[in-house]
Amino acid sequence: MESKTLPGQLYILSAPSGAGKTSLLKALRDRDGALRVSVSHTTRPMRPGERDGVHYHFIERETFLRLVGEGAFLEHAEVFGNYYGTTEAEVRARLEGGHDTVLEIDWQGAQQVRKRFPDAVSIFILPPGPEALRERLSARGQDNEETIRQRMSQAVSEMSHYAEFDYLIINEDFDTAVGELAAIVTAQRLRLFRQAGRNAERIQDLLQGV
Repeated sequence: MESKTLPGQLYILSAPSGAGKTSLLKALRDRDGALRVSVSHTTRPMRPGERDGVHYHFIERETFLRLVGEGAFLEHAEVFGNYYGTTEAEVRARLEGGHDTVLEIDWQGAQQVRKRFPDAVSIFILPPGPEALRERLSARGQDNEETIRQRMSQAVSEMSHYAEFDYLIINEDFDTAVGELAAIVTAQRLRLFRQAGRNAERIQDLLQGV
């Protein structure tokens, strides 16, 4: 019996804006080069420092709605007047290639993905408190006071969905939170069916006394 390539594990990573999700995911990827991140499509304007095809696929609203009509998206949602969505074809291709893949999406998208991928592992990230959340939102320096107030209100609504997820991480200490994320990924890779699939020949030799 030969060791076989198993489909990759799908992870859902969600958090309110300002919880540090994107920074945590980048640090996790720096640790784990085998982890892939699906690039979502969005209709929002590109922010300073972002690159098309790297951070998002930036497309026009009309194009996005056409893709919705064609059923191309695994999940999609409207947030602050802009659309975000993940194409199903890209996700399935990564998983079928054996790559563990992360979807960085909101709770609405997570609900949609779970219907198509019930074995997806979902993780929600919370900030340590409201003061820290407001400070992080203000530190961007890109939004006025009214926009920050709206984002704080939206964050409360988003955080109320934390109980729908498999894992909960409080991002109080950044390094600790990254370590906790890495621990979840490691634990999934060590599950019996994955280890047995990857090491089938080795296990057979051990059981035969070779």
